[in-house]
Amino acid sequence: MLKNSATGLVIVSLAASLAFAGKFNKVLSVGSPAPDWANVQGTDDKQHSLSDYKDAKVVVVIFTCNHCPVAQQYEERLIQLQNEFKNRDVQLIALSVSQGAEDNLAAMKAHAQERKFNFPYLSDLTQLSGRAYGAQKTPEAFVLDRDRKVVYIGGVDDSWADATAVKKTYLRDAIEAALDGRSPAVPETRPLGCGIEYQ
Repeated sequence: MLKNSATGLVIVSLAASLAFAGKFNKVLSVGSPAPDWANVQGTDDKQHSLSDYKDAKVVVVIFTCNHCPVAQQYEERLIQLQNEFKNRDVQLIALSVSQGAEDNLAAMKAHAQERKFNFPYLSDLTQLSGRAYGAQKTPEAFVLDRDRKVVYIGGVDDSWADATAVKKTYLRDAIEAALDGRSPAVPETRPLGCGIEYQ
């Protein structure tokens, strides 16, 4: 267990997860238990934990940030996904581990309000959650099933620059599969976006 006393952030199973490297992810693979996290500050001025969403059938953890233009391109698509699945007990959670000035909590609050995010937007300045999940890009999605096993790792779709050109909806397909108790046809993709800068 790793604990940061300054923020109360708790990550469990980090060491264990290192044994589960995937095709593109160096830390987790599909089928791995999702690393836990707790007491992460949200733009709603509340502390959030993965366990807060225990009633969700599917949880989607998306590592993102304010400053990345690729992440910005996907924001409306993520809002649409949450709207599409909100009545099917699916919860999206956006998590930033960026320590840049453009990504401080005040900037995140303003950004979430401006873009009308309909999902939690959390700030983990310890970066422990990103390390535990092996997140390398923004955005990078992790779909967790009812048992909080990782069933998908990777990108949202195959066209970050143009939503009208999307042919492969990896994240949507993975959510549908998880809701049906199936494995996604494509369980892992290489995420496209800005590299996460770990300190």
